[in-house]
Amino acid sequence: MLRRAAAAYVAGRQIDDALLACRMLRERGRATTVGFWNEASEEPREVARTYREALEAMSQTGLDTHLSIKAPALGFSPDLLAALLEQTGSSALRIQLDSLAPESADRTLALVAGAASSHPGLGVTLPARWRRSLGDADAAVELGLDVRVVKGRWPDHGWPDVDLREGFLAVVDGLAGRARRVAVATHDEALSRTALTRLRAAGTRCELELLFGLPAAAAAQVADELSAPVRVYVPYGHATLPYRISDARRDMRVLGWFSQDLLQGRRKGWRELSDRLGPYAASRDAAPYQAG
Repeated sequence: MLRRAAAAYVAGRQIDDALLACRMLRERGRATTVGFWNEASEEPREVARTYREALEAMSQTGLDTHLSIKAPALGFSPDLLAALLEQTGSSALRIQLDSLAPESADRTLALVAGAASSHPGLGVTLPARWRRSLGDADAAVELGLDVRVVKGRWPDHGWPDVDLREGFLAVVDGLAGRARRVAVATHDEALSRTALTRLRAAGTRCELELLFGLPAAAAAQVADELSAPVRVYVPYGHATLPYRISDARRDMRVLGWFSQDLLQGRRKGWRELSDRLGPYAASRDAAPYQAG
């Protein structure tokens, strides 16, 4: 049941599935980020090989697309990351690191710090629900990294009562006027408008990033009104839900989302893609996700 419901949020199992979605989005004027969602049992070298295959396929498309990767899936290996960065060469392809559980954050930042000086196209993802993200934002600025700001899927147990919108804007304010580039990753229209407005007022290059499979037209319209670019995160591979079923204890909407995803499966993701620039009836604040 979980796998069927999660299928709404991946383009398919292979990189070609993701690139098909990317081409459709390019026709609608949208840039993309491709992310391979691996099985937990896959070895780091196996995951790295899949990342290399994705980079090779992406380099032949001419698309404005980034590759999002997971440091734990690489075993936090500097050598595996270096090989990926070397493959990007002088191309416009950029590599973004997703955020995962809080315990992986220190090693992820250390991995990025070791490569940032020689590979300026790197980016990191900062979750608004972690207390540490304000300090991590300072570190990202010092390293000259691109930053994607998300609400975050994994909680900070030392900061359980954080207001996600306030936390999101606090991280944005810490980056405004300082970071090289910021992606505002949320389907919350009011939050995206405030965050993009603050970043643009500070002269910071920014864009809105949306997740494949979630209603996007209203949030995309906000970005269009502000003349901010829109990028869509397109996952492929092993399907996982961008929200936690356990969150239904405090937010009953989660059960509605799960029921809808279970009934519609993968068709839902592709239908949302085809409707990204058109009107849709039901807007919802997307569940927190690491997109990313």
